[in-house]
Amino acid sequence: MTKRRIGRSTLQVQPFCFGGNVFGWTADEAMSFRLLDAFVDAGFDFIDTADVYSAWVPGHKGGESETVLGNWFKRSGKRDKIVLATKVGFVEGLKPATIHQAVEKSLQRLQTDHIDLYWSHKDDPATPLAETLGAYDDLIKAGKVRFIGASNYSAPRLKEALDVSAKNNLPRYECLQPEYNLVERKIFEGELQDLCVREDVGVIPFFALAAGFLTGKYRSEADLGKSVRGPRTAGKYLKSNGPQVLAAMDKVAAAHKATCAQVALAWIMARKGLTAPIASATNPTQLAELLGSVKLALTQADVAELDAASA
Repeated sequence: MTKRRIGRSTLQVQPFCFGGNVFGWTADEAMSFRLLDAFVDAGFDFIDTADVYSAWVPGHKGGESETVLGNWFKRSGKRDKIVLATKVGFVEGLKPATIHQAVEKSLQRLQTDHIDLYWSHKDDPATPLAETLGAYDDLIKAGKVRFIGASNYSAPRLKEALDVSAKNNLPRYECLQPEYNLVERKIFEGELQDLCVREDVGVIPFFALAAGFLTGKYRSEADLGKSVRGPRTAGKYLKSNGPQVLAAMDKVAAAHKATCAQVALAWIMARKGLTAPIASATNPTQLAELLGSVKLALTQADVAELDAASA
Protein backbone atom coordinates (compact mmCIF):
# COMPACT_ATOMS: atom_id res chain seq x y z
CA MET A 1 0.00 0.00 0.00
CA THR A 2 1.20 3.48 -0.83
CA LYS A 3 0.36 6.25 1.60
CA ARG A 4 -1.22 9.47 0.38
CA ARG A 5 -0.57 12.96 1.67
CA ILE A 6 -3.53 14.93 3.03
CA GLY A 7 -3.54 18.21 1.11
CA ARG A 8 -0.36 20.18 1.73
CA SER A 9 -0.01 18.87 5.28
CA THR A 10 2.67 16.50 6.53
CA LEU A 11 0.06 13.86 7.31
CA GLN A 12 0.48 10.65 5.31
CA VAL A 13 -2.27 8.00 5.44
CA GLN A 14 -3.26 4.72 3.88
CA PRO A 15 -5.99 5.24 1.23
CA PHE A 16 -8.81 4.00 3.47
CA CYS A 17 -10.27 5.73 6.53
CA PHE A 18 -12.17 3.81 9.21
CA GLY A 19 -15.39 5.66 10.09
CA GLY A 20 -15.83 5.85 13.85
CA ASN A 21 -19.57 6.56 13.83
CA VAL A 22 -20.22 2.91 14.76
CA PHE A 23 -18.12 2.93 17.94
CA GLY A 24 -20.44 2.81 20.94
CA TRP A 25 -23.45 2.48 18.61
CA THR A 26 -23.74 -0.54 16.31
CA ALA A 27 -20.40 -1.83 17.60
CA ASP A 28 -20.16 -1.98 21.39
CA GLU A 29 -16.87 -1.26 23.12
CA ALA A 30 -15.64 -4.86 23.06
CA MET A 31 -16.34 -5.22 19.34
CA SER A 32 -14.91 -1.77 18.63
CA PHE A 33 -11.66 -2.82 20.32
CA ARG A 34 -11.51 -5.97 18.15
CA LEU A 35 -12.09 -3.94 15.01
CA LEU A 36 -9.51 -1.31 15.90
CA ASP A 37 -6.88 -3.91 16.73
CA ALA A 38 -7.54 -5.72 13.43
CA PHE A 39 -7.43 -2.43 11.52
CA VAL A 40 -3.99 -1.51 12.87
CA ASP A 41 -2.67 -5.07 12.61
CA ALA A 42 -3.56 -5.02 8.89
CA GLY A 43 -1.32 -1.99 8.39
CA PHE A 44 -3.92 0.79 8.36
CA ASP A 45 -3.69 4.05 10.27
CA PHE A 46 -6.50 6.58 9.60
CA ILE A 47 -9.58 6.92 11.84
CA ASP A 48 -12.32 9.54 11.62
CA THR A 49 -14.85 10.37 14.34
CA ALA A 50 -16.73 13.40 15.72
CA ASP A 51 -17.73 14.90 19.03
CA VAL A 52 -21.44 14.37 18.23
CA TYR A 53 -21.18 10.62 17.49
CA SER A 54 -23.60 9.03 18.44
CA ALA A 55 -26.06 11.66 19.69
CA TRP A 56 -28.80 10.34 17.38
CA VAL A 57 -29.17 7.20 19.51
CA PRO A 58 -31.81 7.43 22.27
CA GLY A 59 -30.06 7.86 25.60
CA HIS A 60 -26.80 9.06 24.02
CA LYS A 61 -25.50 12.62 24.33
CA GLY A 62 -22.64 12.56 21.83
CA GLY A 63 -19.03 11.76 22.57
CA GLU A 64 -19.63 8.01 22.79
CA SER A 65 -17.39 7.24 19.82
CA GLU A 66 -14.55 9.42 21.11
CA THR A 67 -14.85 7.75 24.52
CA VAL A 68 -14.53 4.27 23.04
CA LEU A 69 -11.52 5.37 21.01
CA GLY A 70 -9.90 6.91 24.06
CA ASN A 71 -10.41 3.74 26.06
CA TRP A 72 -8.83 1.75 23.23
CA PHE A 73 -5.84 4.09 23.07
CA LYS A 74 -5.32 3.64 26.80
CA ARG A 75 -5.67 -0.14 26.70
CA SER A 76 -3.73 -0.79 23.49
CA GLY A 77 -1.02 1.86 23.62
CA LYS A 78 -1.49 2.35 19.86
CA ARG A 79 -2.21 6.09 19.75
CA ASP A 80 1.08 6.70 17.94
CA LYS A 81 0.02 4.32 15.17
CA ILE A 82 -3.07 6.35 14.30
CA VAL A 83 -3.74 9.52 12.33
CA LEU A 84 -6.70 10.70 14.39
CA ALA A 85 -9.42 12.93 12.98
CA THR A 86 -12.40 14.30 14.87
CA LYS A 87 -14.86 17.14 14.37
CA VAL A 88 -16.38 20.18 16.06
CA GLY A 89 -19.28 22.54 15.47
CA PHE A 90 -22.12 20.44 14.13
CA VAL A 91 -24.62 21.69 16.73
CA GLU A 92 -23.11 24.73 18.41
CA GLY A 93 -21.29 26.33 15.48
CA LEU A 94 -17.71 27.50 15.12
CA LYS A 95 -17.28 30.48 17.42
CA PRO A 96 -13.80 30.56 18.99
CA ALA A 97 -15.13 29.95 22.50
CA THR A 98 -17.07 26.92 21.26
CA ILE A 99 -14.00 25.47 19.55
CA HIS A 100 -11.77 26.01 22.59
CA GLN A 101 -14.28 24.34 24.90
CA ALA A 102 -15.02 21.48 22.52
CA VAL A 103 -11.40 20.56 21.88
CA GLU A 104 -10.73 20.15 25.59
CA LYS A 105 -13.69 17.79 25.94
CA SER A 106 -12.61 15.80 22.88
CA LEU A 107 -9.03 15.50 24.10
CA GLN A 108 -10.29 14.29 27.46
CA ARG A 109 -12.58 11.68 25.94
CA LEU A 110 -9.91 10.57 23.46
CA GLN A 111 -7.30 10.36 26.24
CA THR A 112 -4.69 12.05 24.05
CA ASP A 113 -2.83 15.35 24.06
CA HIS A 114 -3.37 16.18 20.39
CA ILE A 115 -5.70 15.70 17.43
CA ASP A 116 -3.99 15.15 14.08
CA LEU A 117 -6.84 16.47 11.93
CA TYR A 118 -9.60 18.66 13.37
CA TRP A 119 -12.63 19.17 11.13
CA SER A 120 -15.15 21.98 11.05
CA HIS A 121 -18.12 19.59 10.93
CA LYS A 122 -20.23 22.00 8.90
CA ASP A 123 -20.09 25.62 7.83
CA ASP A 124 -21.14 28.31 10.29
CA PRO A 125 -22.08 31.37 8.22
CA ALA A 126 -22.85 33.34 11.41
CA THR A 127 -19.21 33.32 12.54
CA PRO A 128 -16.56 35.18 10.51
CA LEU A 129 -14.13 32.75 8.94
CA ALA A 130 -11.16 34.69 10.30
CA GLU A 131 -12.42 34.13 13.86
CA THR A 132 -12.86 30.39 13.36
CA LEU A 133 -9.47 30.02 11.67
CA GLY A 134 -7.89 32.19 14.36
CA ALA A 135 -9.15 29.79 17.02
CA TYR A 136 -7.61 26.89 15.12
CA ASP A 137 -4.37 28.85 14.89
CA ASP A 138 -4.35 29.08 18.69
CA LEU A 139 -4.87 25.32 19.01
CA ILE A 140 -2.13 24.52 16.51
CA LYS A 141 0.33 26.81 18.26
CA ALA A 142 -0.58 25.15 21.58
CA GLY A 143 0.15 21.72 20.10
CA LYS A 144 -3.42 20.48 20.60
CA VAL A 145 -4.21 20.23 16.88
CA ARG A 146 -1.87 19.55 13.97
CA PHE A 147 -4.00 20.34 10.89
CA ILE A 148 -7.57 21.34 10.06
CA GLY A 149 -10.19 20.33 7.52
CA ALA A 150 -13.68 21.35 6.40
CA SER A 151 -16.68 19.06 6.20
CA ASN A 152 -19.89 19.83 4.28
CA TYR A 153 -18.61 23.13 2.84
CA SER A 154 -19.79 24.52 -0.50
CA ALA A 155 -17.25 25.52 -3.15
CA PRO A 156 -17.74 29.29 -2.61
CA ARG A 157 -17.33 29.00 1.16
CA LEU A 158 -14.30 26.73 0.94
CA LYS A 159 -12.70 29.14 -1.55
CA GLU A 160 -13.47 32.06 0.78
CA ALA A 161 -11.92 30.20 3.71
CA LEU A 162 -8.76 29.44 1.73
CA ASP A 163 -8.50 33.10 0.72
CA VAL A 164 -8.94 34.27 4.34
CA SER A 165 -6.20 31.87 5.43
CA ALA A 166 -3.78 33.11 2.79
CA LYS A 167 -4.54 36.80 3.38
CA ASN A 168 -4.22 36.61 7.18
CA ASN A 169 -1.46 34.02 7.50
CA LEU A 170 -3.82 31.61 9.25
CA PRO A 171 -3.99 27.81 9.02
CA ARG A 172 -5.85 26.62 5.96
CA TYR A 173 -8.27 23.77 5.50
CA GLU A 174 -6.02 21.02 4.16
CA CYS A 175 -8.86 18.72 3.24
CA LEU A 176 -12.57 18.51 2.53
CA GLN A 177 -15.04 15.89 3.69
CA PRO A 178 -17.98 15.87 1.26
CA GLU A 179 -20.65 13.26 0.67
CA TYR A 180 -19.48 11.33 -2.38
CA ASN A 181 -20.08 7.88 -3.82
CA LEU A 182 -21.28 6.09 -6.93
CA VAL A 183 -24.92 7.09 -6.37
CA GLU A 184 -24.28 10.59 -5.04
CA ARG A 185 -21.86 12.40 -7.34
CA LYS A 186 -23.39 15.84 -7.97
CA ILE A 187 -22.55 17.33 -4.56
CA PHE A 188 -18.81 17.05 -5.12
CA GLU A 189 -18.11 16.77 -8.83
CA GLY A 190 -17.75 20.01 -10.74
CA GLU A 191 -16.94 23.26 -8.97
CA LEU A 192 -15.99 21.68 -5.63
CA GLN A 193 -13.76 18.99 -7.11
CA ASP A 194 -12.09 21.50 -9.43
CA LEU A 195 -11.32 23.78 -6.47
CA CYS A 196 -9.83 20.95 -4.42
CA VAL A 197 -7.61 19.78 -7.27
CA ARG A 198 -6.51 23.34 -8.09
CA GLU A 199 -5.73 24.26 -4.46
CA ASP A 200 -4.29 20.86 -3.49
CA VAL A 201 -6.97 20.24 -0.89
CA GLY A 202 -7.24 16.57 0.07
CA VAL A 203 -10.64 14.90 -0.27
CA ILE A 204 -11.86 12.34 2.26
CA PRO A 205 -15.50 11.58 1.43
CA PHE A 206 -18.10 10.25 3.85
CA PHE A 207 -20.96 7.89 2.96
CA ALA A 208 -18.53 6.15 0.60
CA LEU A 209 -20.85 3.12 0.60
CA ALA A 210 -24.04 5.21 0.54
CA ALA A 211 -25.17 4.03 3.99
CA GLY A 212 -24.60 0.42 2.96
CA PHE A 213 -26.49 0.58 -0.33
CA LEU A 214 -23.32 0.03 -2.37
CA THR A 215 -22.55 -3.21 -0.55
CA GLY A 216 -25.36 -4.67 -2.62
CA LYS A 217 -27.44 -5.82 0.33
CA TYR A 218 -30.41 -3.61 -0.53
CA ARG A 219 -31.82 -4.90 -3.80
CA SER A 220 -35.52 -4.29 -3.12
CA GLU A 221 -37.80 -2.50 -0.67
CA ALA A 222 -38.03 -5.76 1.28
CA ASP A 223 -34.27 -5.61 1.95
CA LEU A 224 -34.38 -2.25 3.73
CA GLY A 225 -35.08 -3.87 7.08
CA LYS A 226 -31.70 -5.63 7.06
CA SER A 227 -30.10 -2.86 9.13
CA VAL A 228 -31.00 0.17 11.24
CA ARG A 229 -29.74 2.45 8.47
CA GLY A 230 -31.64 0.85 5.60
CA PRO A 231 -35.05 2.52 5.86
CA ARG A 232 -33.54 5.84 6.97
CA THR A 233 -30.96 6.36 4.26
CA ALA A 234 -30.53 3.61 1.66
CA GLY A 235 -34.08 3.35 0.37
CA LYS A 236 -33.93 6.49 -1.76
CA TYR A 237 -31.30 4.97 -4.05
CA LEU A 238 -33.65 2.21 -5.17
CA LYS A 239 -35.83 4.94 -6.66
CA SER A 240 -33.02 6.67 -8.58
CA ASN A 241 -30.09 5.17 -10.47
CA GLY A 242 -29.25 2.65 -7.76
CA PRO A 243 -30.34 -0.52 -9.57
CA GLN A 244 -28.31 0.25 -12.71
CA VAL A 245 -25.27 1.14 -10.57
CA LEU A 246 -25.56 -2.19 -8.74
CA ALA A 247 -25.78 -4.03 -12.07
CA ALA A 248 -22.55 -2.40 -13.27
CA MET A 249 -20.87 -3.09 -9.94
CA ASP A 250 -21.91 -6.75 -10.08
CA LYS A 251 -20.25 -7.08 -13.47
CA VAL A 252 -17.00 -5.43 -12.40
CA ALA A 253 -16.93 -7.35 -9.11
CA ALA A 254 -17.37 -10.67 -10.89
CA ALA A 255 -14.51 -9.88 -13.28
CA HIS A 256 -12.14 -9.22 -10.38
CA LYS A 257 -13.52 -11.81 -7.93
CA ALA A 258 -14.26 -8.89 -5.64
CA THR A 259 -17.34 -7.62 -3.81
CA CYS A 260 -19.57 -4.65 -4.54
CA ALA A 261 -18.27 -2.81 -1.49
CA GLN A 262 -14.69 -3.24 -2.67
CA VAL A 263 -15.59 -1.97 -6.13
CA ALA A 264 -17.36 1.10 -4.68
CA LEU A 265 -14.35 2.02 -2.54
CA ALA A 266 -11.81 1.30 -5.27
CA TRP A 267 -13.74 3.58 -7.63
CA ILE A 268 -13.38 6.45 -5.15
CA MET A 269 -9.68 5.70 -4.60
CA ALA A 270 -9.15 5.95 -8.36
CA ARG A 271 -10.73 9.42 -8.69
CA LYS A 272 -8.52 12.44 -9.29
CA GLY A 273 -7.66 14.30 -6.10
CA LEU A 274 -9.27 11.75 -3.75
CA THR A 275 -7.24 10.88 -0.66
CA ALA A 276 -9.22 8.18 1.12
CA PRO A 277 -12.88 7.15 1.38
CA ILE A 278 -14.45 6.78 4.82
CA ALA A 279 -16.39 3.60 5.57
CA SER A 280 -17.32 1.74 8.72
CA ALA A 281 -17.70 -1.90 9.73
CA THR A 282 -19.42 -3.58 12.66
CA ASN A 283 -17.68 -6.96 12.61
CA PRO A 284 -14.25 -8.35 11.60
CA THR A 285 -15.56 -9.99 8.42
CA GLN A 286 -16.96 -6.70 7.14
CA LEU A 287 -13.75 -4.89 8.03
CA ALA A 288 -11.55 -7.40 6.21
CA GLU A 289 -13.75 -6.99 3.13
CA LEU A 290 -13.44 -3.20 3.18
CA LEU A 291 -9.68 -3.26 3.71
CA GLY A 292 -9.37 -5.55 0.68
CA SER A 293 -10.49 -2.65 -1.51
CA VAL A 294 -6.99 -1.13 -1.49
CA LYS A 295 -5.72 -4.15 -3.44
CA LEU A 296 -8.36 -3.86 -6.15
CA ALA A 297 -6.98 -2.13 -9.25
CA LEU A 298 -9.84 -1.14 -11.54
CA THR A 299 -9.14 -0.92 -15.27
CA GLN A 300 -10.00 2.13 -17.35
CA ALA A 301 -12.85 0.10 -18.84
CA ASP A 302 -14.16 -0.71 -15.35
CA VAL A 303 -14.12 2.94 -14.35
CA ALA A 304 -15.82 3.98 -17.58
CA GLU A 305 -18.58 1.42 -17.07
CA LEU A 306 -19.18 2.53 -13.50
CA ASP A 307 -19.09 6.19 -14.51
CA ALA A 308 -21.70 5.61 -17.21
CA ALA A 309 -24.03 3.71 -14.90
CA SER A 310 -23.80 6.32 -12.17
CA ALA A 311 -23.96 9.45 -14.32
